Amino acid sequence: MFNRRNQEEVEKVETKVWVCTSDDCNCWVRDNFKSSEVPACPICESKMEQTTRVIEILHNPSSAM
Repeated sequence: MFNRRNQEEVEKVETKVWVCTSDDCNCWVRDNFKSSEVPACPICESKMEQTTRVIEILHNPSSAM
């Protein structure tokens, strides 16, 4: 009933992300989901800086990249 052996392992990959620079905010956005070339934080409007994280693969069908 609670068997987890049949679940697929989620593939993770190093991904470019944008991270909010505000100490009070922990928002981040995947690079392929950003709204502008250098995005502002969608939560607090602070500057964001580019970095990488190892996260699950997620494709953006509306992305032109």
